[in-house]
Amino acid sequence: MSRGASRFINGPLPLDSVVPEASFVSLLESEGMAPRWETLGGGDIELPEATTILALKYVNGVVMAGDRRATAGNVIAHRRMKKVFPADDYSAVAISGTAGMAVELIKLFQTELEHYEKIEGTRLSLEGKANYLARMVRNHLPLAFQGLAVVPLFCGYDEEAGEGRLYTFDVVGGRYEEQDYAATGSGGGEAKSFIKTVHDAAADEATALRTAVEALIAAAEEDAATGGPDVRRGIYPNVVTVTSDGFTEIGEDRVAEVAAEALEARP
Repeated sequence: MSRGASRFINGPLPLDSVVPEASFVSLLESEGMAPRWETLGGGDIELPEATTILALKYVNGVVMAGDRRATAGNVIAHRRMKKVFPADDYSAVAISGTAGMAVELIKLFQTELEHYEKIEGTRLSLEGKANYLARMVRNHLPLAFQGLAVVPLFCGYDEEAGEGRLYTFDVVGGRYEEQDYAATGSGGGEAKSFIKTVHDAAADEATALRTAVEALIAAAEEDAATGGPDVRRGIYPNVVTVTSDGFTEIGEDRVAEVAAEALEARP
């Protein structure tokens, strides 16, 4: 399989095969307490959209990063939005699409994984986590047809395989495991094109961080909805790693240093 190629994973989603008590969403639904986004009637509403997110493998695991800008139409709605979150101790998830819905979906996903672990006494497999997230995205399909889509990225460290893995999704809940890297959002194409030219899965963490930040800078140069590093305001990409040691958020000081070096080296 060529670098960057996708592989579609078939098979039943685990929510259909585990006992209902192990699913927090199923528990909420049984009590009539599950959060619902109703389909909208007429009228145009400009809602904040989270833009560019990416992930790439390196020798110790996966780096995941996102810019900080959210837009509503052609207006900058937020300059400091966080788009990359821990899913649990050994996985991370990033959001693009309709911001409010995406943040709620991720909070529910985090609770779902925590609930499963408490009920079953063990963590769900990485592939199982990706399937849970795919089903949650699929549940938003009616709103996606109205333009209110949520498109996440998911990555984690597979303790059994001893390697990092990453997954992309489409708006209908399709789940795809990526070979080396992935990017989505309004600047995802530009970011992915940059990563393709420099990525090395055997690179160390410092190189992977530099690649992730440079890819977001490249995307921001071509896509108005993607926010690059803003030195004057002190706004820098949200960057995390997931390795055998678990989820780690890279400190802003380190990201700022990497961003400064990358900006200085830009032609």
